[in-house]
Amino acid sequence: MKNLGRTAVFLAGASALALATSAFAQTNPPETPPAGETVETTVDAVVVTGSRVIRNGDASPSPVTVVQADDVLRAAPGNLAEALTVLPVFAGSRGAGVNPTSTGSVGAGNASANQLNLRNIGANRTLILLDGLRVPPTLLNGVVDVDLIPQMLVQRVDTVTGGVSAVYGSDAVTGVVNYVVDKKFEGLKMLAQTGVSQQGDGEKIDVGLAAGTRFAGGRGHVEASYEYRDEKGIAYRSDRDWMNVWGVAGAGTAANPYVLYSDLRQAGFPFGGLITSGVLSGQTFAANGTLRAFVPGTATGSSALQVGGDGGYYDSSLLAPMKGHQLFGRVDYDLTDNVHGYLQVGGNLKTNANYSDYVRLTNVQLSSTNAFLSPTYQAQLAGANQSTFRLSELMSSGGRLEARSKSRQWIYMGGLNGSLGDYKWGLDFTHGQTRLGTTLANNLNNQRLAAALDAVVDPSSGKIVCNIALTNPSLAQGCAPLNVFGPTAASAEAIDYVFQETHYTARTVMDSMSGHIDGSPFSTWAGPVGLALSGEWRKLSFESASDALPSDVVNCTGIRYNCTAGSALWTQTFASSPKVSQTVKEAALEADVPLVKDLPLIRVLSVNGAARFTSYDTSGDYWTWKLGLDWRLNDTVRLRGTRSRDIRAPTLYELFAPVNSVPVSTQDLLTTLSPTVASVDLSNPDLKAEIGDTATLGVVWSPIPRFSVALDAYHITVKDAVTQVNGATAAYQRACYDSGGTSPFCALQDRLNGYADKSASNVVQRWYTKYYNIAQVETWGADLEVNYATTAFERPASLRFLAAFQPHVYYRQPGVTTTDQGGVAFGPLGAAAGPSLRLTALARFQPLENLTVDVMQRWRDDMKLGGDPSQIWANNKIDAFATTSLTLTYQADTRAGRTDFFFNVQNLFDADPPPGAYALNGTRAGLRDGYAIGDDVMGRYFTIGARLKM
Repeated sequence: MKNLGRTAVFLAGASALALATSAFAQTNPPETPPAGETVETTVDAVVVTGSRVIRNGDASPSPVTVVQADDVLRAAPGNLAEALTVLPVFAGSRGAGVNPTSTGSVGAGNASANQLNLRNIGANRTLILLDGLRVPPTLLNGVVDVDLIPQMLVQRVDTVTGGVSAVYGSDAVTGVVNYVVDKKFEGLKMLAQTGVSQQGDGEKIDVGLAAGTRFAGGRGHVEASYEYRDEKGIAYRSDRDWMNVWGVAGAGTAANPYVLYSDLRQAGFPFGGLITSGVLSGQTFAANGTLRAFVPGTATGSSALQVGGDGGYYDSSLLAPMKGHQLFGRVDYDLTDNVHGYLQVGGNLKTNANYSDYVRLTNVQLSSTNAFLSPTYQAQLAGANQSTFRLSELMSSGGRLEARSKSRQWIYMGGLNGSLGDYKWGLDFTHGQTRLGTTLANNLNNQRLAAALDAVVDPSSGKIVCNIALTNPSLAQGCAPLNVFGPTAASAEAIDYVFQETHYTARTVMDSMSGHIDGSPFSTWAGPVGLALSGEWRKLSFESASDALPSDVVNCTGIRYNCTAGSALWTQTFASSPKVSQTVKEAALEADVPLVKDLPLIRVLSVNGAARFTSYDTSGDYWTWKLGLDWRLNDTVRLRGTRSRDIRAPTLYELFAPVNSVPVSTQDLLTTLSPTVASVDLSNPDLKAEIGDTATLGVVWSPIPRFSVALDAYHITVKDAVTQVNGATAAYQRACYDSGGTSPFCALQDRLNGYADKSASNVVQRWYTKYYNIAQVETWGADLEVNYATTAFERPASLRFLAAFQPHVYYRQPGVTTTDQGGVAFGPLGAAAGPSLRLTALARFQPLENLTVDVMQRWRDDMKLGGDPSQIWANNKIDAFATTSLTLTYQADTRAGRTDFFFNVQNLFDADPPPGAYALNGTRAGLRDGYAIGDDVMGRYFTIGARLKM
């Protein structure tokens, strides 16, 4: 009731504001253009994306999905990147609603960054463009955080779903996403909106301003924009009733299949601490300082997990909070009648945060005379001749690991373009720089922990102090003794002592110079032949610094317990990287040749071809190419197809990243235990570019005006795919154990006693991940788009239906079982959900001249929980999921200008996502997973706002 009350108060206040503003409206606002006209304008606007010579988007052989920014934000108000993911061609995109982590190669310094992923085969295989120019990478793994794009002045977004490396260069394996800025905007527009969930959380505020005008008698134009966003996120997974600590237990065998459970607990790790040795063994500090018998939960197929009971559980953030400022400015000027120049700058200053792990104390050794231990228990231990005892605990009192990622992303562009007779030319320069600073709060200092756990009474003062303060005061560093005997027993001073802030800063810089010239040097009898010649030079550099290095080790001098010389000082680390760089030189030629026209069944037939030579100083020389066919049979039917060879060169991170490590609790399939050990990331300077082969074939059918159907099939194979092979992955573990230790994958784990000993003493000591050119990725499917504009009850109406069918995404590697991530919800190394069938329907109806109703329906089919065919599941399925969204827009002419007042409800029927989890993440249930990435976790969400244009 409290949450509903907060929501009601919010909506009442916001509605009152909107109504007060609308009181200035005139009685006869101008008529809204029919929806059908918008569709036609959108199609006509596609003139360049995917080609440098094709001047008519209707003649492009490559499939292109075009959305007007205003239209998609009307259906899903807020962040443009998140709104784009309603398009079914995107799957596996990352953003605020992903697993909370920022360390390692998956988190890449900011796990909450918005990353677009076509076909769910990697965001690093999707090229991001701004007005046809490459956007510099912003994350340490080479991926672009698309929050950099200036949302207020984006006119449309073109998504080319097919390989276009021959046109745009490396990374365009699955396609490109091209943000097109409105470079001729005149006037002033403002945006103000706010939202809240039905639960009373997840508040969002979004305000923006854009202005543009001509000057110098129309020869010049200037525009600028600013947008501020504040998103509170959802701080705990437990803030949603359906998120009931889901995880997977079992071994994935016929005898012990994987089973999805809820209400999972960490066996033997209660919040207050469990004594695990000696006369007091099996008792827990359920209340501060007081012992009682530990109540175990119901056993599962994993010894580390129980259902219910006294065990602790993780409760990480569900949606990451974000606060950011977007800035943009552009000046255009006609230097002469034939030469045009421009300067442009865009900035994204934002902070993301996520909250993840509690610290887990595993059988720490404590003195039987620990000063915080009750004299009664000390006497019992003394009576049993125990000088020490051991304790395990999930330390919720210390708080969760907090990662705050502060991004300072800037992109500067400038150039000249013009005409030489019938030829058009352009020169462009891009400078991009990103400073990513990640602060890890509550990072455990293992040396300080060991010191603080040994609490004694100072004989001179009678106060409780750290033993090291008596034995080695110079190393004590203000040690505050830590009381771990109870859920809230630890003092604030002790927590501040053992948990510290550590910092990581990365700087990425890209400089690029490109030029092109295009025109028609001659004609065939079917029409003019278009040619384009282009070249590009770019240099990319990366460097980083950290004050919590993997090489930092503990100093155990004077510390009696829980300190092993040479062990890691920090629980969470980032490695520093010296400056590394990569230089690329490219040259390309593209031609569009009309072959036949005005014959029976051949209204127009043309071929398009492109070839590009690319030279990397780090990974070699490569040729890419593309062939396309556009065959218009008549005014109704058009066939199109492409065949391309594409590349993705290894990133600087994959090539030269320093050794880094993160703690993981993956299940060791040899011993069935789940120890918390380091997972060490290794780069590989010998990597080469991966090669993509793509074919598309499609048909466009337009039987009547304002109605069209486009169906495009595709097949993509990526050879020599750069893959991060993780030794903890079940398939690699089994390959090692089945070989008796001879498999090369055995080098990706450390053990004390080989690969046959299944006892607890041989539990894994360390996992390794390393990049290799050993994988093949193969996928195929089809995309459908239907557009229809009509009238209903003599009022404008329109429908847009989009579908993506992608039944398989095969990952093949030598020596291990082929996995299929098509139609699978979870996978290794952060693999995101890839439903085999994804549908989006957008309907618009204008019942009154000044009122528009938009409805969006999204649906995905059911999926498997895991794609490894060697795994046995009790029920390998996560149910289908659908959401409905509704937007009401009232258009009025106010004294200030034309204003759209809108009210939007996302997830109208408050659908809860079906539960699921990754098999090898279950040992830390509540920290990861619980739902398939891409499903709505917010629940019913209300947004109200206004858009003003003057």
